[in-house]
Amino acid sequence: MKLGNRLIKATMLSTISIASLGLGTVAHAQDAAPQAEEEASEDNVIIVTATKREQTLQDVPISVSVTSAETIERSQVRDLIDLQTLVPSLKVGQLQSSANTNFIIRGFGNGANNSGIEPSVGVFIDGVYRSRSAAQIGDLANIQRVEVLRGPQSTLFGKNASAGIISIVTKEPQFEFGGGVEVSYGNYDAMVVKANVTGPIADTLAVSLEGNYNKRDGYVNVVNLGTKSNDRDRWGVRGQILWEPSDLVKVRLIADYDKINEICCGVANVFNGPTGAAIGALGGNIDRNDPFSLDTFQNFESVNDIKNYGFSGQVDWDLTDGLSLTSISAYRAVRSFTNQDSDFTSADLIGNNQADAAINTYTQELRIASDFDGMFNFLLGGFYFKEDIDIASQLLFGRDFRNYANLLSGGAYVANEPLLRLLNGIPATVAPFGSQGLGRFENFAYKNTAWSIFGQVDLELTDGLTLTAGFNYTKDRKAVASNNSTTDTFSTIDLIQTAANAGIPGTIPAGTFPGQTAALFPRTTACTTGAPAGTCNPFLGFRPLQFLPAFLNFPNAVESGKTRDSDLSYTLRANYKFSDQISGYLTYATGFKATSFNLSTDSRPFPTDFIAGSPAQVPAPAASPIRSAGLALNNLTTGTRFAGPEDAVVYELGLKGQFDGFGFNLALFKQVLKGFQSNVFSGTGFVLGNAEKQSTTGMEIDATISPTRDLNFTVSYTYLDPKFDKFTGGSAFNATNNIAPTDLTGRTPTGISKHSVSVGGTYNIEVGGGNKLILHTDYQLNSAYQIAQGLPFKAAIESLNASVSFAMENGLELSLWGRNLTEPKYNPVIFASVAQSGSLSGYPPPPRFYGASAKFKF
Repeated sequence: MKLGNRLIKATMLSTISIASLGLGTVAHAQDAAPQAEEEASEDNVIIVTATKREQTLQDVPISVSVTSAETIERSQVRDLIDLQTLVPSLKVGQLQSSANTNFIIRGFGNGANNSGIEPSVGVFIDGVYRSRSAAQIGDLANIQRVEVLRGPQSTLFGKNASAGIISIVTKEPQFEFGGGVEVSYGNYDAMVVKANVTGPIADTLAVSLEGNYNKRDGYVNVVNLGTKSNDRDRWGVRGQILWEPSDLVKVRLIADYDKINEICCGVANVFNGPTGAAIGALGGNIDRNDPFSLDTFQNFESVNDIKNYGFSGQVDWDLTDGLSLTSISAYRAVRSFTNQDSDFTSADLIGNNQADAAINTYTQELRIASDFDGMFNFLLGGFYFKEDIDIASQLLFGRDFRNYANLLSGGAYVANEPLLRLLNGIPATVAPFGSQGLGRFENFAYKNTAWSIFGQVDLELTDGLTLTAGFNYTKDRKAVASNNSTTDTFSTIDLIQTAANAGIPGTIPAGTFPGQTAALFPRTTACTTGAPAGTCNPFLGFRPLQFLPAFLNFPNAVESGKTRDSDLSYTLRANYKFSDQISGYLTYATGFKATSFNLSTDSRPFPTDFIAGSPAQVPAPAASPIRSAGLALNNLTTGTRFAGPEDAVVYELGLKGQFDGFGFNLALFKQVLKGFQSNVFSGTGFVLGNAEKQSTTGMEIDATISPTRDLNFTVSYTYLDPKFDKFTGGSAFNATNNIAPTDLTGRTPTGISKHSVSVGGTYNIEVGGGNKLILHTDYQLNSAYQIAQGLPFKAAIESLNASVSFAMENGLELSLWGRNLTEPKYNPVIFASVAQSGSLSGYPPPPRFYGASAKFKF
């Protein structure tokens, strides 16, 4: 069969329910179109492209969950964030802004919020890699299916698939006129409109056009402003052209544009620390110690202005019988501007915390694949990737910050300012300490180029036994430059040198320094009259208020700002078909993720390049390359510029079965990541590092039961037992609720549930005259997991969704639906409150959503 005909057939077959196979997460044969049902009865197959070749889901020797378009519609899945309610192994979070989404599979994954960190879970839409989270959110109007591939997939998908793959496949233009429109209205004044139309404009040319509009009021109340946060306000358009000049050649062109303009994301106060009293004294307000509160306080509405657009071209060409060539070329662009009142109080501590990012991505894939009738088949390809990122961000003090710092110091901050200026030679022209508008300014320029060669060979040794071997050789290069600065002069003062300038060490008469007896400077034995020389420096009490110290920009004489990585990933697999109903596989595979840069305020020199300290201290800091090069700055601290590569290994045993009315998919695995890139949010930046070794042992099982043609049940269960086998450079909250370096070896990674269960059911009731009443429900429960290292808080997540639909023979369908019906209470993430030492903030859970929709297909 020629490639073009095969792909058209694949398009029809892909609408078939997974229930007809008994594999994947959730799908229902009763949802399929009549034509697709006829195909199912003939072939009883569904075609997927998990291995970049058309295969039946039964024959794919990979742990893969497939969610059909019908299931997505029945569950009212709006975007990839909602998809996690259908796939137990998948966890999706949208946190700091609308531009950031994080995907985790089997407990592995990162990349949200920090643009320099490439995700461990790769997202592909119609074969095009979406490298950054802002480019992965889209209310696609015409989804055909979503495939979730679990475990390392670097052999076929490259350097950013060390944890898994999410592949979204949309419907191609059709050579028969058709389309549809859907309108949905729900609580919080939610309005969703989707429409698509397709048809031929010539014998060999078909087109499609689709659009979507999604608007909803926010569910978090900004009390002092009288406004709402966590809303939805996004729209998009997408056009396709399909050209089939012959049975041998097919060309598919896609262009899209979508826009997000939302107020996100509201934050709750989990723990009100010692700074809360100072905020209250300023007239500020917090909904104190209420972790699930949907009431927050801010000085201004958050801004999330995001544009995502691009185009791609795919060419499929049958070269000869059994050989086909595929080329996919793409350009993607993301433009995002965000601004947030990061202290989340009505006191104006942080005037703004904004980031302006421009991301341009170019990809080219070329591969040749065989479809021979014999024992041997292969796939060979190459991939090129180029990405440029420019980020300009700033964090500025608000009008209350100076008074806030003064309150925390018991008046010492202002009272000691003349003395500190005198001792450090700070001229009067420099703005008063903590003045409104002072802050940090960051600029990063990031360039990444990579290429890879990959291939796979399938050898059917005997009837039913197939051996597979695959490889991927990748070269990755990154170059990053920073141009960061601070105007907070106070944070650049060397307090040890200040004491030396004042004639300290020496004996200090009581009352020498204003505020010496305040809370920040308690009078201890070391700070009294007659104290031994060198034992007292009351200025050191100001260190907690030096929020924004100087940056050391790079590249410089010591730090090149460049990384060069290469890797050979491979897969070895044996797949055996015991009968027409049962097959099994055994896999050993490796994965790779390249170096990731820390493009945040916490991008600091490595300890191997710099030993922190003041030259005035006794003894002086030891020599280090940065100090020897004359690059040392006051209060410069160490950290990481980047995290080294991740190397993944998985051992997996799988069994798949398909029987009349019952099917299952079982996988047992152990997955290990060496160099796992840990990314911990510190409130205004990120602590980036490598865990020497993290492993997860687990089990996944998906099953479907169809007692009758009109009744279908699904159940999925995932068990994960993760641990840090070795992580000496970790970070965790200490007893004062502040992040500190911690050896996490032997601990359980946060954010991972040991048990996850998803169940669902659909019942079709014939009403007469070709009409149907369709009842659907699905429920997911994730067992309690630790939210943050060092904190006692845990979260158990559940989601109950349901819908009742009346589908008429004329193509009109009316539905009542509800999502998150049990309204569980949990905080998916907890972090240190910005500029509020000892306090904790967290993201509250979403409320219940419900509504009605009308859909018409023609």
